[in-house]
Amino acid sequence: MWWCKGQGPGSSAMMHALSSNPGSRVRPYFYVALLAASLVLAGCGFHLRGKATYTFTTIAVNAPGAPGLADEVRRALNETGSAKVVDAKDAQVILDIPQVADDKEVLSLSVAGSVQEYLLVKRVGFRLHDAQGNDWLPAGEISVRRSYTFNESEVLARGTQEQHLLKEMQSDVVQQLIRRLQAARKPA
Repeated sequence: MWWCKGQGPGSSAMMHALSSNPGSRVRPYFYVALLAASLVLAGCGFHLRGKATYTFTTIAVNAPGAPGLADEVRRALNETGSAKVVDAKDAQVILDIPQVADDKEVLSLSVAGSVQEYLLVKRVGFRLHDAQGNDWLPAGEISVRRSYTFNESEVLARGTQEQHLLKEMQSDVVQQLIRRLQAARKPA
């Protein structure tokens, strides 16, 4: 077996066994297919998410109606290291988050008329501007949706699941907001 001493995936005994078995040789077609797949991914603009870069150096986060969201946005911005989170009077740009709405809608009903599925929707409005009121990024909204099934016999678990989904949705909103801030440009 290969996990025995001296017969690991990179050992000479394993390489000899692979090269002496014609059915196990890696065909040149595999390398051509791998190269073609790499070129297609590179050609369509795909790239791994790298470090966030911004055109501003300091930012203030103003979200009076959602202190938990504001804290998470500040933490995420500090983790990028590209922009320093400061007070509004010292900031080059100000991120206003005037509205945060959590909605819950019935998605489906059973034959008996009881709820089977809910849809949670989190909407966050935002605007990025400087101290003079010039928009660096047009006002926008991020909307995240999650659905979950509901079982009347597990009412306590539903509340926990809903809170978990809302927390996950907030993290998704923060990540989308961090990515959108990369598109900010100083007004002309």
